[in-house]
Amino acid sequence: MHRIFIFGLGYTAARAALALERAGWEVVSTGRSGTLRFDDSGSVRMALADSSHVLSSVPPEGTGCDPVLDAYGDALNGKSLIYLSSTGVYGDTGGAWVDETAPTGTGRRTARAEADREWLARGAQVLRLPGIYGPGRSALERVESGAAHRIDLADQIFSRVHVDDIVSGCLKALDAPAGAYNLADDLPCSQNAVVDEACRLLRREPPPLQAMDDASLSPMARAFYDENRRVANRRAKRVLGWRPIYPTYRDGLAALFAARQRDQ
Repeated sequence: MHRIFIFGLGYTAARAALALERAGWEVVSTGRSGTLRFDDSGSVRMALADSSHVLSSVPPEGTGCDPVLDAYGDALNGKSLIYLSSTGVYGDTGGAWVDETAPTGTGRRTARAEADREWLARGAQVLRLPGIYGPGRSALERVESGAAHRIDLADQIFSRVHVDDIVSGCLKALDAPAGAYNLADDLPCSQNAVVDEACRLLRREPPPLQAMDDASLSPMARAFYDENRRVANRRAKRVLGWRPIYPTYRDGLAALFAARQRDQ
């Protein structure tokens, strides 16, 4: 049986762990619902010694340090490594397309860009992710809770990816060539378009358009709108053989809505 060690068993990595177990892998993990504590160094190192693969979804700390590499970097030699990074490493491109050849480290995610570089230097498959949505974490829930906003910003474009498409990318990356891969859907669009589609499915009136200063956004949410880019996924398709199950936000929201209807 193959064994993989997962650092940071959160929303995305937990779904990857389930898929791996279904594919016959043994999964050992740290995180909210993990099997080991991150600071239990003896147990973690013992499990790492018996693991052929390692996946990390742990973000860097505010200082720019990567907790996994700082604590266990010496135990990762000879392992096949997968790191879940962010397309935020590219910074703002004014809405232009960006691929893996673009420079990194110029945006607000400087700590993430540094961790991204460190994992690449170790020969990892670095999966760069845009906005993640999926069951329980989508525009459907934001509309229902009243937390959805439509911001009046012309030509503001984002990319996004369904969590299950990240999972399929992780499976494809298990023994792929080292390097960076963007996992994003095929249709970058404005956040307003996503909110409009969620409202259509829920048969609700869209929230009014608001100026940024009138929307009472958190600092993190405001920072989200400071960057504008379209993320290209051609390398993941060509090298990994990856194809998004949900190539557009419409496909992803429709599937989430249908699942909710079935569960009611």
